[in-house]
Amino acid sequence: MTEIVALSERNPKVSPEELLAGFHPSYRFGEVSFDTYIPDSAHPSQAGAVERLRDFAATIGARKSSGGLLSLFSRKATKNKSKHPHGVYLDGGFGVGKTHLLASLWHAAPGKKAFGTFVEYTNLVGALSFTTTVEVLKEYSLVCIDEFELDDPGDTVLMSRLMRELSDAGVKLAATSNTLPGSLGEGRFAAQDFKREIQVLADQFETIRIDGEDYRHRGLEAAPEPVTVGTELDTAKANFPEEQVYAVDDWSSLTQNLSRVHPSRYRELVRDVDVLVLSNVTTITEQAMALRFVVLADRLYDKDVPVVASGVPFEQLFTEDMMAGGYMKKYFRTVSRMTALAREGQLGEKAV
Repeated sequence: MTEIVALSERNPKVSPEELLAGFHPSYRFGEVSFDTYIPDSAHPSQAGAVERLRDFAATIGARKSSGGLLSLFSRKATKNKSKHPHGVYLDGGFGVGKTHLLASLWHAAPGKKAFGTFVEYTNLVGALSFTTTVEVLKEYSLVCIDEFELDDPGDTVLMSRLMRELSDAGVKLAATSNTLPGSLGEGRFAAQDFKREIQVLADQFETIRIDGEDYRHRGLEAAPEPVTVGTELDTAKANFPEEQVYAVDDWSSLTQNLSRVHPSRYRELVRDVDVLVLSNVTTITEQAMALRFVVLADRLYDKDVPVVASGVPFEQLFTEDMMAGGYMKKYFRTVSRMTALAREGQLGEKAV
């Protein structure tokens, strides 16, 4: 049975248990493994990364004690981090499979474990408090942080402190991040920035370099032409005729509701949605709203929700100043992801 809902009318309540239950690889990486990663023979570092992560996975689950001889030995072991790193950082450009490998590590690890983006962890702290987040996550064997962001000093310090607390509790850590290059061969790798920002933890992390083609050098795919105002739902039904849950929203109403709902609840906001139908999309001009929409776009992309929209094309979603400012990486990612979902919703091209 076809159902029509409105995200602008939703205010989901999410318990701490439900919030934590969402910390796993998204639908796109729900069944990946080291075996499903196909290394590029032209870049041997990719195959090397797979083997190094297999070795790292085998060390997960052996928790350190808080003191005594085991603690002493573990401190000495950090000097030989090539064999026993407490954390790994996957360093490389977009499109080389870092998230695939991070998710594969999560699947291979035993015990309780968490997988989320940098933003999801900062939102978790905002929803639960720092102390509660530490108390919960220190019982995990592995915490994976995808897309560690280096553009917000406050959040970076917060995450560095969280990682330190978890490391002291014996939790293994794994992270990735991306930088937006100014030109070919410049700024692709962020290992030094990452290690500088995590400060006292840096010597416990092993950097695993993953070379390969950076898809951004091919440029963003063109966004499809928006549909005519008033035809959005009919277009969606024509493209997806089977039974679906359609979220049908006016852009203004949706963005207003995003300001009322905490970003940690956006996953629940779109939990049952199959297709998103938007009317009268306009360029976002406020930074706070832009950052909230970044989170929503990530949740839509994780769930692979096709989008049919009228108004401005998604390549005009943010102002020129935003696309050239401090959060440009987030905004480029969001434009790319929303464009892919729009191409799927309006042209039938599966987002990858």
